[in-house]
This record gives sequence, structure tokens and C-alpha cells, in this order.
Amino acid sequence: MQEPTDTHEHATSEHAPEPASIGSDTHPLSPEIAHMLSSYTEGIQSARKPLTPIHVDEIASHIAKFYEQVRKVIDWKEDNVLRRSAIERALKRILFPKLSGVTLKQDIDTYRVAYSVTADLIRGGHLQNDEIPEEQVLLVETALKKALHILKHAKFPTNELLPLKRKINFTYFIIELAAVDIEEILTNPVKERVLLETMTQTLTSRIRIRPEGSMTDDEKKTHVYIAVSRTLFDLDDSFILAQLLKFSYKEWFAPPPELLDKLASDIPAIWSEKDKVLEHAISRQLYTICERIDTVYMLIGDILEKYKETPAKVPAIFADKIKLGEELGLAYDKRFISLKSRLFRLAVFSTLSVFLSNWVTFYIVEVPLASIFSEGFNIFTAIIDFIVPTAVMFALVSIIRPPPAENRQQVLTAVYQYVYDDEKKKLYDVYIKKRKNSMFMLVVGILYLIMMFGVLGGVGYVFYIAKLPLSSVVFDTLTIALTFFAAVGIRNKSKELSVDDKTPVWEFLLDMLSVPIARIGSFLAAKWKEYNIIAIVFTFLVETPMVVVFDFIENWSQYIKERRAELH
Repeated sequence: MQEPTDTHEHATSEHAPEPASIGSDTHPLSPEIAHMLSSYTEGIQSARKPLTPIHVDEIASHIAKFYEQVRKVIDWKEDNVLRRSAIERALKRILFPKLSGVTLKQDIDTYRVAYSVTADLIRGGHLQNDEIPEEQVLLVETALKKALHILKHAKFPTNELLPLKRKINFTYFIIELAAVDIEEILTNPVKERVLLETMTQTLTSRIRIRPEGSMTDDEKKTHVYIAVSRTLFDLDDSFILAQLLKFSYKEWFAPPPELLDKLASDIPAIWSEKDKVLEHAISRQLYTICERIDTVYMLIGDILEKYKETPAKVPAIFADKIKLGEELGLAYDKRFISLKSRLFRLAVFSTLSVFLSNWVTFYIVEVPLASIFSEGFNIFTAIIDFIVPTAVMFALVSIIRPPPAENRQQVLTAVYQYVYDDEKKKLYDVYIKKRKNSMFMLVVGILYLIMMFGVLGGVGYVFYIAKLPLSSVVFDTLTIALTFFAAVGIRNKSKELSVDDKTPVWEFLLDMLSVPIARIGSFLAAKWKEYNIIAIVFTFLVETPMVVVFDFIENWSQYIKERRAELH
């Protein structure tokens, strides 16, 4: 009997969508799309209220934006997380001096912190100047008060190992949750919210868990939402957990006192068990399904964004297949050009990041270690140490390409299947307990380990024969693993417009070499995030005085304007 694969697709209708032609071609919308359009229109219209905007000085803003570009090179994060990263940095910079160990001090002016964080985001170019209402600061303050209450009253099991370390990590986690709330309050992401909900609802109805009854509907929807979040907008675990908490606690954004106490009691346990939810047995299968259709909802989102100022026009466009096809074509072409540009920027920033990191780690880590073991560098070994990791990253990202031309029509066909109710629908079977051939899995596992340590050993041997100090051989080999991990992530980005999982032979061969070593890089990257000394130095030793300078420039500029106004 044939083994079940990760997913099985079943067509429930035989007719495929026809190419668009001149005229009108009205089709009934699927219930999920109809609800999405209604929610989007209501969300956009409800956001249009009178406001008292926050204004920051333009001169200070220009300097702050330049600093944010420097941070982008240091942190090397995607555009969609740069704003939230800036919120997290601001909260850590302001709150950590007010934390004594893991005990919260009492002298925190939450409104001042909320206003400072909001102003920092506007100054850094993460939010539009004169667009954010001052009234939103009160909502940001509420989110801060909730986070601080949880930090102060969190209840941990008494038998935990290394409680201080875990509590520090928990503090970071709560700050990350607060950053998610603050970003949502200040940006009101209506489009992103309805797309996540719609894609989740659609896939939940089309995915069948096997064996039947092995998972409840709510559990299935939760795991589908996690996979959708990771593929559609590449959202991280902090965002996903914040949304799941919001679904579980209906008064999350305005919690009454009794709910605050419950959160302080519940969230430490939720944090401890989060990996069991985020990394379920079916996560990889769901991710594979979502990755193949996220392009559908990306393009739908592009159309929604285009008509953000006139949302009432959107339902008529979606109801007419010809008009929708025209809009989809324009959206695809625009995103294709954008993808090429973003891939270029990712290649530049990733290569530059590797090069700059080499400078720092060379003098802070490698040279001291080499001295300890009575070894040293000459000009040749120093050049090898700098050039090889940078060249590897450049080589890996330079071969990344966007999808081929024929992908365009495949995408349009796929969109019609999810927008219209009378189109072909695909169902997906996901198996919780897949039958596996033990001997096959053993052989594949051995080959995987051989590739992992073979490539890693080969890289280390290159550094060894170049006569680098032994400590640098180990360090640079691990750096190459990080480089492979980053390059694989960029290559995954290049597939955001693809709706099939076809893999050319050259990509398959490249995956055989790169994926095993990238797994090691993934582990190291997680540890690097936890112990990123460079980011910590910039946050506390560089960014703190920079913010003081920004405030001084803004206040000084305002003072000059007031004195100038007195000259009649």
C-alpha cells in the first residue's frame, strides 16, 4: 500500500477558470471573500475619525532616520519587523534601567513612556508625522500598564532551574508582546488582519485532519492560523502568541483588574508551554500548504491597499472576473518588480552585515582567542578570515532569482479558485501520524548527517589549510553555517510569488548541500539573538545618548521657532 504523503489534494469541481476577456463576467464570491470585503470596508471607514496629530521636529527626524538605517545593517531584519524591533528597543532602553534584577520599581510614568515610544517611532520614520492621534497614546499606556502588571505579579513555579535567567527571558517576552500591542494600536492594520482571518478560515474549511477526530476544530484552526501567519506575512512567534492570547482573552486590549490578575497567573505557564503549540507535529505540513497559496492573499492584499481611500469600489471589482483579472495582473507585475528590488537589497544588506560583523568579531573574539592559545594572524590569514564568509554569502544570494514568466498565469488561476464560489476547490489531507518506512528514514537520516558534517568539515578544512588559528577555524566555520541559514531565508523570500512546489534539479542539489548546514546556522542564530552583544551595545551605550541628542535638537528647534514668532 502506498504511503501517505504530507498532503493530498482533491478537486471537487471539474471546470477551471477561463482567461479574462473584454466585457463583464460576474461570478458569486466565496463566503470567506465576501466577509473579508465587508470587514475591510467597515474597518477602513471606522478608522477615519477626527484626530489631534502628534508632530515631531523634522530636523531631529532626519537624524533619527539615518540612525535607523544604521540599525538596519546591524540588526539585519526584514522591513515588516523593523518597526516592531524599534518599539522593543525603545521599551528595553526605557524600562530596563527601572528594573532592579527582576523586580519592578514603582516610579514609572507610563504615559511619559507611551508618548516617548510613539514619538521615537515617528522620528525614526516608522510612523507618519502628523498622522498619529495623541489620543492613541492613552491606548499605548494601557498596553504598557498591562505588561508592567504582568511583570510585577507574574507567578512562576517554585521548582524551576535557573529562575533568574528564565525571568530575564520572560521579561523580554512580555516586552515583545507589548510591542505587538503597541504596533497594532498605532497602525490599525485592517488589511493584514482581514487577510489573516480570511486565509485561516478558508484553509480551515479545506483542510482535513487524518485520522478523522484526532484534533478538535478549534485546535485545527489555531495551527492553521500559526502556519498562515508565518507564510503570509512572515510573522514571528511573539506576534503569533500575542494574537492567540487576544483570541483567548476577549478583553485583552482593555483588561479589567480581575483579568490582569488572571493574566499574571496564566501567561508564565503559557510562555513555558509555547513551543508545544508553535511546533506541533502537523506544523510542517500546514506550512507547506500555506506556502503554496500565500501568493493568492498577497495579491488580494495589494488590491485592497490600492483602493484604501475608496474601499466601496472593491466589492464590485472582485465580483467581476475580468476587472479582477486586470487588477491582479497589475498587482502581480508591481510586486514582481518589487520582489527583484527587495532581493537585491537583501543581498546587499546581508553581504554587508556579514562583512561588518567580521570586523567586530575579529577584534573582540578571534584575536583575543588566538592570543590565549599563542597563535596569531598575518595579512594573508586576516584577509581569508574577512573575505571567505563575505564571498560565500555573496555567492549564495547572487544566484537567487524571482519566479519565471509562466508563473503569472498560474497565479491568476489560483486566485480565481479562492475568490469565486463556483470555481474548482482543492481539499488537503494532513496526517497527524504518518506511516513511515523505518529503514528509509534511517538511510535518509544518515545521509543528512553526512551532508551536514561533510560540508561543515570541508569548510573548516579550507580555513585550516589557509593556516588560520585553530580557534578562528572553529569560529569561522560556524559563521559559514550562519551565512547558509541567512541565504536559505532569502531564497525562501524569492518564492513568495510562486504557487507550485516544483524544484529544478540545480535547486535540489543546492538544497542537499545548504539545508543541512543551514540547520546548524538556525540554532546558532537563535542563540545569537539571545546574546547579540553588538545590538546590546548599540541599544544601551549608543542609542540612549542618541535619543537624548534627538530630544535636545527637537526642543532647541522648537525654542528657535517660538523666538522667531516673537519677531513682528
